[in-house]
This record gives sequence, structure tokens and C-alpha cells, in this order.
Amino acid sequence: MDVTKKEGFVNVNGLNLFYRIFIPEKIRAKMLCLHGGPGMSHDYLLPLADLAYQGIEVIFYDQFGCGRSEEPREEWKYSIDYGVEEVEGVRKSLIGAEKIFLMGSSYGGALALAYSVKYQMNLKGLIVSGGLASVPLTVKEMNRLIDDLPAWAASAIRKFGSEGNYSDPEYLRAVDEFYRRHLIRISPWPEEVKTSLEYGDKRNVYRKMNGPNEFTITGTIKDWDITEKIGVIKVPTLITVGEFDEVTPVVAEEIHRRIQGSALKVFKGCSHLTMWEDRKGYVKTLSDFVLSNL
Repeated sequence: MDVTKKEGFVNVNGLNLFYRIFIPEKIRAKMLCLHGGPGMSHDYLLPLADLAYQGIEVIFYDQFGCGRSEEPREEWKYSIDYGVEEVEGVRKSLIGAEKIFLMGSSYGGALALAYSVKYQMNLKGLIVSGGLASVPLTVKEMNRLIDDLPAWAASAIRKFGSEGNYSDPEYLRAVDEFYRRHLIRISPWPEEVKTSLEYGDKRNVYRKMNGPNEFTITGTIKDWDITEKIGVIKVPTLITVGEFDEVTPVVAEEIHRRIQGSALKVFKGCSHLTMWEDRKGYVKTLSDFVLSNL
């Protein structure tokens, strides 16, 4: 099947947002993909473009202040609530009235859940990959993972983290140890992953909304929790998580328990970026879900 690529900018709420679309010759469904961070770019999600060869149009975009997109001037916009309205604006502008599948990875999974609570009438289905409904639960689980690190790494994270010294070389070495166990377990890291991380580092959204790293969440989302709200979601829902995911299977199981009729898939041997660690199996899982819910 032939696939064409289209990219450009769409103006949503006064901001120019970069988008990239992979369009199959014969479109059977459309999927809008939400990247994580908050503050990364869509690049690390590009393995999902493989879905276009199954007849699924795949739409990526860089969220406000991320990747190649413009940054808001107003501080209040650095929130999940604003992100939800941005998703809706992107959907209307790039897709229109047609119902879609919404996929969110990591923070994008949180954003997708929040969107679904408010706008599920626009969806055919929801996919949450390594996503979360509660930042406090996620941080609690990440602290458990830190406790299970080698003693030197756990000690460095605790010591320098408590001091707020996030640039000490020993601390950064310990963070790297955590990432190589729980973020992505392949080496070398794909260029697309490094690109997303570099965007997160040089733009402001990650620091403002998240904090200095994946497990030190001090930004605007630190107390965010919609666990009690996601039970209203009734569209077909797929939850995926890696066996060693930094957003752990415990977090995924809680989402699964709350959304009636949802499916849960744990990828053995994988961590947070399953789409790279088991690209073929991950893409097939998503394709099977979408095509069975048309």
C-alpha cells in the first residue's frame, strides 16, 4: 500500500503547531497521536507511522511549546486542561467531524485520558501507552523503582535530589541508569528518541510542567489526578505498558480497573518506549485494536 507524507503548521488558539501526517492510499481509520513529556516532541512516536501500511492514517503534532511548535506567553496555559482544548482544536482543524482513534504515550496518555473524559463523543477508541491517570501514584511507583536500583544509583538519586542538585555528574549517571532500565532498554538509543529528549531539554515546557527529570515532578502537573473521573470513559480502550516501564504496570492496572471493558497488554521485556523495543509486536497490537473497532 502506498503511503504519502504531509507536514506543515496549523494554527490552534493563536499558536502555530507543527504536524506530520502519514496517509495511506485507502484510509480505513484515522489516529491522532499525543507525545509525552510534557515537553518532548512527536519524533519518538514515529514507529507508529507503520500503521499507515494497514490503512490507518496517522497524525502527529508537537504540542504547545514542544518540538517545532510555538510557545504560549501566558503561564496559565501550561496545564493539562489547556492541552485538552488544544487536542480538540487540532482534531477539528486537521480531521474535522469524523470520529477518530486517540493514542497517547506517557504524559500524552494522561492528556488522552483527560480529553476522553470531556470529549469521548469524538472518538472511536482510545489507546493509552505507558500513560497515567495520577501523578502522585506514578511518582510513588517510580520511587519504588529507584529503591530497586543498584545501591550507588539509588543513593545518588536520593542524596543529590534532596539537595536539589540535579547537575552533579554522579546524579546524572544515576539518572542514566534509571533511564536505561525503565525508559528505553535498547542501545544505542534511536536518533528519533534522542531528538525528542533534546527538544525537551532545550524548550521550557518540560521544566515548567514536569521538572528536572522523569521521576522528580515539581511542575504544574505534580498534584494532577483524575483517577476518580476516568470511569465515565465508555469508548473501546486499549492500555499498554512495558514490563519494566517507568510508568509501571501498577499504574496501568489501575486505569484498566477503572475503565469498564478496557483491554490491558503488558509487553514482556520492554520498558517505557515499547514502540522501539518491540516495534513489530507493538504496531500489530495497535493495528489489531483499531481494525477490530471500526
